[in-house]
Amino acid sequence: MVRITVELVRNKTEHHDRLLGPVEEIALHQENIEKIEYLQDWCPKLKILLMQSNLIAKIENLNKLKHLTYLNLALNNIEIIENLERLESLEKLDLTLNFIGEITSVENLVGNYNLENLYLIGNPCTDYDNYRDFVIGTLPQLVYLDGTAIERSIRITALQNLPFIRSNIIFEQEDYKYKRQKQKSRLQAQISEKWENEYQDMDPDERNKKFWAEKTEHAPEVRYEMERFRQLKLKSFETEDKKEEKRHLNFFAADGRPFNINQAKLVFRFDNSDRNKCTLDLAVYKHLDSSHLDIDVQPNYVRIIIKGKIFQLHLPEEVDTSNSVAERSQTTGHLVVTMPLANAAIKPASNTDGSTKKVALLYTEHKAEECHTANGQTKREFLEIGPADNILDFTALTQPRSKPNYIDPRFNLVGKIPSPDFVDNPEVPDLI
Repeated sequence: MVRITVELVRNKTEHHDRLLGPVEEIALHQENIEKIEYLQDWCPKLKILLMQSNLIAKIENLNKLKHLTYLNLALNNIEIIENLERLESLEKLDLTLNFIGEITSVENLVGNYNLENLYLIGNPCTDYDNYRDFVIGTLPQLVYLDGTAIERSIRITALQNLPFIRSNIIFEQEDYKYKRQKQKSRLQAQISEKWENEYQDMDPDERNKKFWAEKTEHAPEVRYEMERFRQLKLKSFETEDKKEEKRHLNFFAADGRPFNINQAKLVFRFDNSDRNKCTLDLAVYKHLDSSHLDIDVQPNYVRIIIKGKIFQLHLPEEVDTSNSVAERSQTTGHLVVTMPLANAAIKPASNTDGSTKKVALLYTEHKAEECHTANGQTKREFLEIGPADNILDFTALTQPRSKPNYIDPRFNLVGKIPSPDFVDNPEVPDLI
């Protein structure tokens, strides 16, 4: 059930800076409102009130609207015309397509002497014999009934025959009230039985399809049921929208370790067998434009966004991001990312007999202006010194300071015999 709230009314009064007091016209149509309330207190200066296409069953809480000239309650569930006696300024009343069967309730409008235009099209009372004559004779102030001008001759005839017409109208009205009471009880029982038994275990889509395919009667209960199914459908749409919402992705664990993510479910191959580099071959869609690819290589992970889908791979070793290269195959569309290893200097190498040996690599970073490659990138030069077993331990050079007579045996120092013409300079001190 939709209630009339301050926020709902304020949203309909944007031209008045959301102030309710001075509002003279407000449209609350198609809001599924079931009860008229609060408007006479919030908007006392209303002149036009539009509330068509709702679920209002009773006309009420409008007595204080002394300035109201036009009231539209078409396409609602109203069965009796009532509680409008004090609307002394009312000029036009639209009750099209409601369920007014008690036609004698138009007598409640006799005191609305400014009422000139009345619409009752689509109500059960319009099927009564002499319906127009009864309304015209009962409300002599009317100028138009159901959009048709009332001629003077018709008004005189209606007034002359009103007592006789009224007796016949009451008879038809009582007959309708009896049928309506039976219809109401039957429809309420049928609807309850369907929800308790037939609709209970039925799939929502099948239930919705079955209801809208069935022929239904024109009654307030059916309108309520139609609104019920409409609300259920809206809720199902909202549920589907929530399911389709993208879940928030966490790219990193609490300790900072990158997660492996493959949203697009693409086939890929990662090769790190080379001691100097690692290669990622990602099977990107063949006809996908490269402008939809966004590649980001970081020291410990590579992230590729393929048309909004995330692919992220945690790298087992740190890579050199500045020299990494991404290429796209024109034949298969595959994306190949080549990433040199940042610590390639300490990777094991193979001996001729297949065994591995440790190799020490000494490398220096050249200045950009001194080592440009063909594509303008800088390069790193490596100098192989020899097997790790014969590497000089430079830390031992600090030991003679604490042990003056210590000589590292790995140096294998041999004294050099001076030449025969060598003359020692007495001013130079001995090395030891």
